[in-house]
Amino acid sequence: MGKKIAVLITDDFEDSEFTSPAEAYRKAGHEVITIEKEAGKTVKGKQGEASITIDKSIDEVSPDEFDALLLPGGHSPDSLRGDERFVSFTRDFVNSGKPVFAICHGPQLLISAEVVRGRKLTAV
Repeated sequence: MGKKIAVLITDDFEDSEFTSPAEAYRKAGHEVITIEKEAGKTVKGKQGEASITIDKSIDEVSPDEFDALLLPGGHSPDSLRGDERFVSFTRDFVNSGKPVFAICHGPQLLISAEVVRGRKLTAV
């Protein structure tokens, strides 16, 4: 049975940090749900190689609907961490104990959500 993976993402995400994991998750039978401020909006990667249509608005989702969270890097997490809705979603998700995959600059949302201190992370 596939899992539902939430992806917090907006313009200037690092293309391969979304496309590669999303492809692998889908190939493994999981559902990847992209979340931004506006459902139906098209966001573009900073390398210009990828564009995606957002599945859900942050206002219509809850962390308890998902089994894992993906935070691709690029400038996307820096933009999203200025919006308390994304910070709260991240905080609540991490506190649920479910897996979080934060790539490159993705942990900026974890830092803004104040969920890093006292935790063990695999990071560079």
